Amino acid sequence: MKDNSVKESANLSLQIKWIILSRVIFAVILIVSCLVFSSGEHLSFFSQPFLTLYNIAAAILVLSILYLIWLNKFKNKLFLAYFQTITDTFIVTAIIFVTGSYDSIFTFLYLVVIIYTSMLLLQKGSLIIATISCLQYGILVELEYYKIITPFMGQLYLSGTIDESYIIYRIIIIIMACFAVAILSGLLARQLKGAKQDLKMVREHLKRVEKMAAMDEMISGIAHEVKNPLASLSGSIQLLQEDTKPGSYEDRLMQIILRETDRLKNIVNNIRLFANPRTDNACVIKMAQIIEETVALFLNDPERNENINLTMKLNKDASVFIDPLHFTQILWNLLKNAAQSINGPGEIKIQLRSSITNRVYLIIEDTGIGISQKDGRDIFDPFYTTKPDGTGLGLSIIHRLIDTYDGVIDFESTPGKGTVFNIFFNGVASKGK
Repeated sequence: MKDNSVKESANLSLQIKWIILSRVIFAVILIVSCLVFSSGEHLSFFSQPFLTLYNIAAAILVLSILYLIWLNKFKNKLFLAYFQTITDTFIVTAIIFVTGSYDSIFTFLYLVVIIYTSMLLLQKGSLIIATISCLQYGILVELEYYKIITPFMGQLYLSGTIDESYIIYRIIIIIMACFAVAILSGLLARQLKGAKQDLKMVREHLKRVEKMAAMDEMISGIAHEVKNPLASLSGSIQLLQEDTKPGSYEDRLMQIILRETDRLKNIVNNIRLFANPRTDNACVIKMAQIIEETVALFLNDPERNENINLTMKLNKDASVFIDPLHFTQILWNLLKNAAQSINGPGEIKIQLRSSITNRVYLIIEDTGIGISQKDGRDIFDPFYTTKPDGTGLGLSIIHRLIDTYDGVIDFESTPGKGTVFNIFFNGVASKGK
């Protein structure tokens, strides 16, 4: 959604700034190390390969300035991230060529570029950079072997001194190292990103839990005090109705009283569920099965908008410990809210996935009217509603039920475009695994 994309763009910009700063520090270290080495070896500061390394360092500094200008002037941060990481692979190749090509000790710089690429662009980006790095290194070594180029340092032709099979073996080792680092760093970067998102969800969830805790005792007391008078009122009206002529004015009034009494009973039951949800019937359930059953009922609901397209992408093995009725209530209320937010044609997407940390994520996305920032602060509060006929207990009950089973719920919304509800539970390993 819009707010989330803005935050991601800001986070990407911050990461790019840190990498630009690191690149500047590397360029300075490269210049200083060349000066120190040339001085210690009593060599001219402007002899080869030092002069070329100075030029490379200067190019890095100039590029860093251009990257900062680009970062502040243009919006396409993703293209900048790809552009500068790919450019860095060429800079690394140049440094390797200048410092001995096959014998260079700076081959590890490819791995450094791959690692920070995974921070910026996750696994997809790191694999792309690994591929480009391997191609460049393989071409560089082959050109040296066939005497097409001569490295600055050493000036040792590989042809005739080292068997070609060993050259191929060296290239294969570098390829394996690059892709191993790309895969591992990509996985770690994705886990880190997921952990940050989960931490944000937990932080917001706990704020709401603390806010609700202050209401629990009061709400529970109100529900208890209202329950008995309602039962007495309903029973008394039913007795009076027996002596009233059907269809009379008095009978119609009594029917209205009974209908509203039933409505109040439902509200009281919802309040009791919010205040103290019971977990006696909790068990390990296959979430995908219950989602499919609930969706089938939802699609046959006569109040459903037939212009809404509902799609599902479910992990069939995802299991959690929860009361099946509670989970059905959570899903039904979220689907109902999603459908009510859509005017005319629209779409609801349900996604169920598991992580390697054994968490189960349920994501419900709609293309409805969205939730304003003002309403977003209070939508989980008891009795807060934007619907004319709403009680304001639906989302607060969902929040309480999810919290009861150690789950977390949060949402992202863009007014006019839609809302995404994100829920995660602690998963339960399947018995067959």
